[in-house]
Amino acid sequence: MATLTYPTTTTTTTIRATKPTLSLRKPTKLISFPLSPLKTLNLTATSASPIKSTSSSDHTSTATTTITTTSISPSPQTLKSRLQNGETLYGLFLLSFSPTLAEIAGLSGYDFVVVDMEHGHGGISQALPCLHALAAAQTPAILRLPEASAAWAKKALDLGPQGIMFPMIESSKDAKKAVSYCRFPPAGVRGSAHTVVRASSYGIDEGYLSNYEDQLLIMCQVESEEGVKHAEDIAAVDGVDCIQMGPLDLSASVGYLWDPANKKVRKMMETAEMAVLGSDPKEGGAYLAGFAMPHDAPRDLWTRGYHMVSGAVDVGLFRSAAVEDVKRFKMNLIDGSDDEQEREKDADEKYWSE
Repeated sequence: MATLTYPTTTTTTTIRATKPTLSLRKPTKLISFPLSPLKTLNLTATSASPIKSTSSSDHTSTATTTITTTSISPSPQTLKSRLQNGETLYGLFLLSFSPTLAEIAGLSGYDFVVVDMEHGHGGISQALPCLHALAAAQTPAILRLPEASAAWAKKALDLGPQGIMFPMIESSKDAKKAVSYCRFPPAGVRGSAHTVVRASSYGIDEGYLSNYEDQLLIMCQVESEEGVKHAEDIAAVDGVDCIQMGPLDLSASVGYLWDPANKKVRKMMETAEMAVLGSDPKEGGAYLAGFAMPHDAPRDLWTRGYHMVSGAVDVGLFRSAAVEDVKRFKMNLIDGSDDEQEREKDADEKYWSE
């Protein structure tokens, strides 16, 4: 009997897994989620599974997984970039520390809102909900500090505002100190907790350290006679982006408390304005910001070349609206009483005429 013999062939397949690697190559898919007016969360994921065959008897399959790190890329439309594009920005000061009013201000169309910790009752804890509300309304926030100190600047900057305002800067030395409070060592003295604070999206934004200087608007207030004398030097300090004029404190410093319309005060304002406007922000100078007054309307500031104009305070707006509302009601009552008396008189005359 014949015997049939079948040759046998053994094939060995080896699966080799490689370690996940970080890749900087262009991602195949990009998903964006808006987080704030400044930041967009980019999540990327790519994968590749090439099959490599070495020979008929040695089949090797290589599975490669590419993990792309999460990054948060800034929107180009920051306060700084808008100023650089030649825009004039219009804003509001928030003293009430009301997140509701902050949100309304943002939704109303203001270009920025200054959360005022100098004259408002609140501090860091009260400012944070306002920043949340402004972010929801896609409106940049500026924090005004109660004093120019490293401690206040550190806590304020960790909240992630788009701008920071230092009060009562009177010399280039003061301005340099203010800038140093905003810079990490070795360029400055700012304390570092960037891996866990809101400014870096709690560490999710791995590009924060590379971008924060370009995005932060540093504002120094000139609001005293001494500050006016050195306005040009203050504007020239590296890192100072904007000079904010303070007409009320300036009037007080020269003996005209609550009289910012005084001729002497207005002359000093003009001196400081010309000093700042004479500098070129693109060549190391600064932008000019100011607050409108009854004698100095927002349009007047714009006409004189101001780049940022604050037209009102939330408390002042509510006060004016409330006073006007009560006044209107009481006037209507008086007018209504007169009308009623007139109607009774007409009725009485009509009765007797009949």
